Amino acid sequence: MYVGEMNPKVKVDVDERTDWLELKFQMEGFVETEIREIIKSLEEKRKFHRLPNGALMPLETEAFQSMVELMNRVGAWKEESMGARFRLPAVQGLQLLDWEQSGSAVQFGRSLRRMLQNVKNPDNLEFPIPDGLGSILRDYQQYGYQWMKTLAHYRFGGILADDMGLGKTIQSIAFIQSVLPEIRELREPALIIAPASLLYNWHNELKRFAPDIRAVIVDGSQQDRRKLIKPTDQADVLITSYPLLRRDVEGYAKTSFHTLILDEAQFFKNYTTQTAQAVKTLHARYRFALTGTPIENRMEELWSIYDAVFPSLFGDRKAFLELPRETVAKRVRPFLLRRLKSDVLQELPEKIETIMSSNLFNEQKKLYAAYLAKLRQESLKHLDQDGFHKSRIRILAGLTRLRQICCHPALFVEGYKGSSAKFEQLLETVQECLDAGRRMLVFSQFTGMLHLIAKELAERGIPYFYLDGQTPGAKRVELCERFNNGEGEVFLISLKAGGTGLNLTGADTVILYDLWWNPAVEQQAMDRAHRIGQKKVVQVIRLVAQDTVEDKMYALQRKKQNLIEEVIQPGEDGLSSWTEEDIRELLSLHS
Repeated sequence: MYVGEMNPKVKVDVDERTDWLELKFQMEGFVETEIREIIKSLEEKRKFHRLPNGALMPLETEAFQSMVELMNRVGAWKEESMGARFRLPAVQGLQLLDWEQSGSAVQFGRSLRRMLQNVKNPDNLEFPIPDGLGSILRDYQQYGYQWMKTLAHYRFGGILADDMGLGKTIQSIAFIQSVLPEIRELREPALIIAPASLLYNWHNELKRFAPDIRAVIVDGSQQDRRKLIKPTDQADVLITSYPLLRRDVEGYAKTSFHTLILDEAQFFKNYTTQTAQAVKTLHARYRFALTGTPIENRMEELWSIYDAVFPSLFGDRKAFLELPRETVAKRVRPFLLRRLKSDVLQELPEKIETIMSSNLFNEQKKLYAAYLAKLRQESLKHLDQDGFHKSRIRILAGLTRLRQICCHPALFVEGYKGSSAKFEQLLETVQECLDAGRRMLVFSQFTGMLHLIAKELAERGIPYFYLDGQTPGAKRVELCERFNNGEGEVFLISLKAGGTGLNLTGADTVILYDLWWNPAVEQQAMDRAHRIGQKKVVQVIRLVAQDTVEDKMYALQRKKQNLIEEVIQPGEDGLSSWTEEDIRELLSLHS
């Protein structure tokens, strides 16, 4: 039996230049070749190691067992070895995050300690916030930005899983803005993939918060899309949808991207789908998934998302499924950032308003263009001949038709068989809210639109309440009480009928399906949920059709809001405050 002094030690450190985790084993009185043989015996779980002189070295001492645990945690090192030194990808060092090693046999180097501390405390490194965003980002959003920057610093991926309405988009935009010089220098654009209904939302938010970023939506014909996918000096950010990614996966797979943002990542939670497989062919330096619901039904949904943004965190699916739930929770903790509204309540306003834009479907566009051309010709003629005041009602009727096409052409076009971009966007938003446990009020000024929504909800098995101008007073009270007591998740309400006199604090989300001439009427609709007795932050979502009369209306509304609030009483059309100049601007829209 060998009884001499050995003092076995292993120093573990990270080489940040090469992204390697290095393990260097040392034993007093032993050369590297023999140390390597001893390590092999440890790997084979032997109790003793036979030395060249025949003596047996006991391997069950505390020092050797610490080494065994280290080896078990960091995983196999395969061929990356040089004598008594072994190298693994730096990411393997993350398995040491929750390890409270005892004794002096295992020593962490300074770079490894710093990496583990920084990953645990993302604001340690203090990356500068891009110009113009420091005053906009709330404290928790600045922390989210620092978290993304810290993970990117070490080439790790992550899931930003903040509750709906807490600004996952703006935190991601801040990250992209911070790496813009790199994107341009390397000629590697960022790629944002989102549901089709959110493409214009991303484009608008980039224009709003980072106007110097050149963002392009990759859509149109296949030939158009192929041209856009090829890296050029013209685009810093490409934005596309999951369905289009599946169609164009070959082109995307051949391109190197700087940053990959996967919005609404639950879209590829099922690892067997074409969407999941397409996402995993993409090449990017930095990868982040955004979702308010990282797990909806099964744990392997979480694995599917990490397999796209940080595959080395868990390895293959089989290895993941063998892990105890507590181990998964510990391992994922630094790489999943989730804040609920209740966590950051002190930083939030009582009401968060969001614009969600959609692009008309092709069939809608054709109808819209035809009606716009006709209305423009007729209205401008009437304005010139009869003057604004005499023409106002006729113009209102024509504009209402355009707005109905934006909502759903089936509202007045007989036999229309197609769908509506905004309608599809609403259904996606409702499902997302349901998945997040939110309860909604959906307002529209068109009862016909509410009927279309109700029909689709019924077909999908989603229970709802319905209220319009024909609902008797007693029934209104009963429906409100039932909803506030927790029954049902969706309440469909006519904007004019339900805009006043209702208390619906049981809802925490208000969806305004279409715009009203007078913002005060919309304000009253929001106040059904945002009122005394409401204990939650209220999320208000406005749905607006891009490049139509709707977004022009919205822009003019914002300009005139103070004046309207002073002059127009709630319940009036609001059109009376619109000048001839405003109407001419609306009608000068490009189809």
